[in-house]
Amino acid sequence: MRTSLNLLAYFIYLPIVILLTWYVARTLFRNSKIFMLDIFNGKSDIALSTNKLFETGFYLLNLGFALLIMKIAVEIFDSRSMLEILSARIGGFSIYLGIMLFFNLYLFFRGRRISKQRARLAEALKRIPGNEETK
Repeated sequence: MRTSLNLLAYFIYLPIVILLTWYVARTLFRNSKIFMLDIFNGKSDIALSTNKLFETGFYLLNLGFALLIMKIAVEIFDSRSMLEILSARIGGFSIYLGIMLFFNLYLFFRGRRISKQRARLAEALKRIPGNEETK
């Protein structure tokens, strides 16, 4: 009777996807504080709180997806098969994580652009003669 390597594969897979998720989240949300401060016009309390909420959601989505795709449906009996299955799982998760990273960057840039447009609009409204409400 041959011993299955599935449990070993899970013990290899889990730390890798958790570390990948942690590294990407840490890098993204440490650097996104600047965007959030800009989006919220320097109001650090709401900017940092929103950034933390985005970070929490990022962890939940990505770790949830990693756990969802973790299942290995076949019995693994040799190291070559285990390596091939793990590379497909971890590679697929890395691609997904990269897509999520760029999606979050898109949201930050979009938020920044909308914030700048609103600031320009508010400034233009202040310049209109007789528009006392915006002053």
